[in-house]
Amino acid sequence: MEADEPKHCAWCGRRLPGSGRIGRPRRYCAQPCRQRAYERRAALQRGGLPEDAVVLSTSELADLQDRLFQLRCAAEDVVTAAQDGAENEELRKLAAELVESAKGLERLR
Repeated sequence: MEADEPKHCAWCGRRLPGSGRIGRPRRYCAQPCRQRAYERRAALQRGGLPEDAVVLSTSELADLQDRLFQLRCAAEDVVTAAQDGAENEELRKLAAELVESAKGLERLR
């Protein structure tokens, strides 16, 4: 990762402020995120799950599936509009909606 590239919290994904500190780089934006990450690591160890396991509740999984469906629909809208000869302005609008749907998928928590 480049030195000037923004870094993000390892738990919530929020952008980390530039620290200018000497020493180990920050991994979390705040103590609650650091605590949740610790709790997750401890729960994984107790449960015998691999370190890189992702555990989602039923509601989190349903939410993720809904957001994936929205993304697919937005992409299909762009394709349909392009095939139907839509104007550039309409395609720009649909593409912007597609980007917003994709941004919603970036957050898992």
